[in-house]
Amino acid sequence: MARRIAEIGREAWDACAAPHGNPFVLYDFLDALEATDCAVERTGWGPTHLAVEDEAGQVAAVMPLYRKSHSQGEYIFDHAWADAYERAGGHYYPKLLSAAPFTPATGPRLLARPDVNLDEARRFLLGGALTLCERYGTSSLHINFPTQDEWRWMGEQGLARREGQQYHWENRGYSTFEDFLAALSSGRRKTIRRERRDAVQGLEIACLTGVEITEDHWDAFFGFYMDTGSRKWGRPYLNRPFFSELGARMAGRVLLVMARKGGRWIAGALNLIGDDCLYGRNWGCVEDVPFLHFELCYYQAIEWAIGRGLARVEAGAQGQHKIARGYLPKPVYSAHYIADPALRGPVERFVMQERAGVEQEMEWLAEEYSPFKSD
Repeated sequence: MARRIAEIGREAWDACAAPHGNPFVLYDFLDALEATDCAVERTGWGPTHLAVEDEAGQVAAVMPLYRKSHSQGEYIFDHAWADAYERAGGHYYPKLLSAAPFTPATGPRLLARPDVNLDEARRFLLGGALTLCERYGTSSLHINFPTQDEWRWMGEQGLARREGQQYHWENRGYSTFEDFLAALSSGRRKTIRRERRDAVQGLEIACLTGVEITEDHWDAFFGFYMDTGSRKWGRPYLNRPFFSELGARMAGRVLLVMARKGGRWIAGALNLIGDDCLYGRNWGCVEDVPFLHFELCYYQAIEWAIGRGLARVEAGAQGQHKIARGYLPKPVYSAHYIADPALRGPVERFVMQERAGVEQEMEWLAEEYSPFKSD
């Protein structure tokens, strides 16, 4: 168990994480959050990462793990569970959480070297996390946004399986943005073309990645990020040094879509690039322009993904308005172990009922509101 991911080291961690092609489980992303004091004990994210060694003493499997003193920045909401347990006299916090901090994006959580037996590695990692849960006296263990395969496997190990929904765009073999539009109903094509035209009128749009991104861009984007946080009456989780660290370590994995008016940056959207997916993360603006949010976050992301042959765009949490822009409902997952049987039973019944409701709602939304032509 490591109190900092640096104790495990980049080479050992990424030998397990890099083959998955997911930027949010890479060493540099997680270490940047710790190095800039975003995901540390003081902010309620106490690193408690697990590593399993093979017989040769080499790291064979790892699990990002945090000891949490609250439920903020998770995007899988268990506040009602915490309230109920506290009212009954229990202590819900601290709890253990396996996740990419502040990131509602699906990705592997039980990471093993490609040459290691995956099922065995998973058993060691989950067993280690449950042992820590008992040793620390924590109320629970939560694994947020795992892959579907991991989710099913953890259900077989006795964890309660929860299901939620997001809105993702899928590349159906499009060569251009116009190919994508051709797959939509005529009404939606017209609306999207109008939104794109109106959004960029008088603006310059720049898609920046790698060495194209400078500290001036990060200065501007951080202003957008803070503005969004203040509008939502929330406390931003990321600080200015984190964005510099992200740019210094992972610029090739970053797509920054920026809008400029009269030589001044007025809005931007941050995406991270996976091997087969573009992940939309943060957006902000300092000047309101109709439809600009749709242009920077959704349409530019689709166009960029098509140009690079990526399979999909995941646009983050919430937002039924994304359906009309080609982002259809898709399941996201979490798995939960509750130590106290008095709380475990109600939670297991709740997630089972909730799962059925979520699946019905996704099916209904896709049928009722899909912008695509009928087959």
